[in-house]
Amino acid sequence: MWTFMLLGLLCASASASAIQARSSSYNGEYGSGGGERFSHSGHQLEGPITAIRVRVNSLYIVGLQVRYGKVWSDYVGGKLGDLEEIFLHPGESVIQVSGKYKYYLRKLVFVTDKGRYLSFGKDTGTSFNAVPLHPNTVLRFISGRAGLFINAIGLHWDNYPRNC
Repeated sequence: MWTFMLLGLLCASASASAIQARSSSYNGEYGSGGGERFSHSGHQLEGPITAIRVRVNSLYIVGLQVRYGKVWSDYVGGKLGDLEEIFLHPGESVIQVSGKYKYYLRKLVFVTDKGRYLSFGKDTGTSFNAVPLHPNTVLRFISGRAGLFINAIGLHWDNYPRNC
């Protein structure tokens, strides 16, 4: 009798685990340990990533700002350099991020599910390439460290928001 009850509980537990499959994953932190921590956690509740602003100078990624739905995150990083801005098409998502770093972030490349490569910065330093762990997931928000430049970046992946 107890054997059947235990077996029933184990089966129910396994079924619940299968129903609640994990979809979130994390890559990083790529770069150095300097600067102040930042996180856009919570901004993903505003909607999917719809635009990216990156400030660059001749050597480094200086600053970052991401638009979630129609709301821009706080700007992180320094103020010197050229500001570049790219908007994603409706329904377009970032599915891969690569780049280079040496002390600070030097290059970022955002690859979308529509085949676009959104590239910022210079092609020197240690390479990284980040993709989500689970299939059919996209970049939902970023975190990292920043001061006068972007010291490091972390990439957080999950399902595309259903209400968008």
